[in-house]
Amino acid sequence: MLDLPFYLLAFIVLLGVLVVVHEFGHFIVARYCGVKVLRFSIGFGKVLWRRRFGRDQTELTLCALPLGGYVRMLDEREVEEGESIPPEELPRAYNRQSVGRRSAIVAAGPLMNLLLAFLVYWFLFMAGGETLRPILGEALPDTPAFAAGIQNGDQVLFVDDAPVTTLEDFHWTLLRHASRAAGKGIALTVENEAGERAVRHVSVSRLAESAWEGNPFEILGIRFFQARVLPIAGEVEENSPAANAGLQTGDMILSVGDHPVRYFDEFVEHVRASPGKLLLTEVERRGEILLFQLVPEDRNGVGRVGLGVSRAEMEKITPARFRVFVRYGVLEAAGKAARETWDKSVFSLAMMGRIIMGEVSWKNLSGPVMIADYAGKTASMGLDAYLKFMALVSISLGLLNLMPIPVLDGGHLLYHVFEIVKGSPLSERFMLRGQQIGMTLLFALMGFAFFNDITRILHGFTGN
Repeated sequence: MLDLPFYLLAFIVLLGVLVVVHEFGHFIVARYCGVKVLRFSIGFGKVLWRRRFGRDQTELTLCALPLGGYVRMLDEREVEEGESIPPEELPRAYNRQSVGRRSAIVAAGPLMNLLLAFLVYWFLFMAGGETLRPILGEALPDTPAFAAGIQNGDQVLFVDDAPVTTLEDFHWTLLRHASRAAGKGIALTVENEAGERAVRHVSVSRLAESAWEGNPFEILGIRFFQARVLPIAGEVEENSPAANAGLQTGDMILSVGDHPVRYFDEFVEHVRASPGKLLLTEVERRGEILLFQLVPEDRNGVGRVGLGVSRAEMEKITPARFRVFVRYGVLEAAGKAARETWDKSVFSLAMMGRIIMGEVSWKNLSGPVMIADYAGKTASMGLDAYLKFMALVSISLGLLNLMPIPVLDGGHLLYHVFEIVKGSPLSERFMLRGQQIGMTLLFALMGFAFFNDITRILHGFTGN
């Protein structure tokens, strides 16, 4: 069952860290530039907690709506009617600063998010850990991977000319190269269990045809190696579809409908592909053949279709060939962290551009519901997975804020470019109109992302 409080806490911690880091960037550069900061707010809306600190008695507040934050600076344009700024403090007003200083203050927030991602990756690469090698499983039939001749047990050594060491390396390198292939293809250099090398040419045209909608690895037919486990039922949850139908621990699943089942993963695939459908399932119990009527359902409220039955061997020792311990020295880890941050930033920008151009489906946008879902999932997997997800979201947040949309930091930077070209500050009327347009675009974007979240839940799709 979904542990809602745990997922919610993981989401709040994730969002809290990213917001504090982002706003701290604005705050620290504003202070460096001599601008007086009036308030550092975490969240919006009603103030739940406040405290003043520093020589300027900056107000630190925690507000009811935790979906963001802001830094309020001394500004002549925001003084209420009938009030004025003391003459001695005017030089510390934000609007009195040069375009360069104002641009530095604005850009500091998104850049801090990118810096956070770099630091997280740097820490993880130095800490090291055991991870999976990029060993592939049996390709899905009638897919580009199947046509390329990928076999179960093939270990990927290179994606085009880029070497890969871990499964995660392969994941991102493949996505990056596929996005640049323009519908052509990529070359995977693989090595089988006998040590024989071969080059598999995988067409990526299906990704373009599907507008990258859905899981790209499933579209290409690429599956990752999993130890084969016999289709024996393990723990059966109480009041689950499996328990209500009569399935018991130790039952050997023989077939689902007309499809024979050899491994537990094949049984899982049939179940996940049949939400709400009746599955006639044949099992063997102590030498007796029994027939059950099973109806898979959403077991946790986020689109994970299941029956409430686990495999008999949840923890299976993975052979040494499939695992590798990776750890880097301080300088090497820093270089790898910089490349990781850069590569993911470039890939994210490329995908944003393709979404805007219509080459990638808008259905790939995710909102707070899916972010909360993944935050909970990665937190349950361990600190390593959670920090990697935090770094990825931090990159996305930083790049999103740099988009040239009024209201966002990128919109303010665009105003500064106009100011430099014009030679004088823009009119308040022009900026107000831009803010209105920006708010409309932002709310439309958020609404579309939230709609995608709900659609994924209703259709049993979480993007995994």
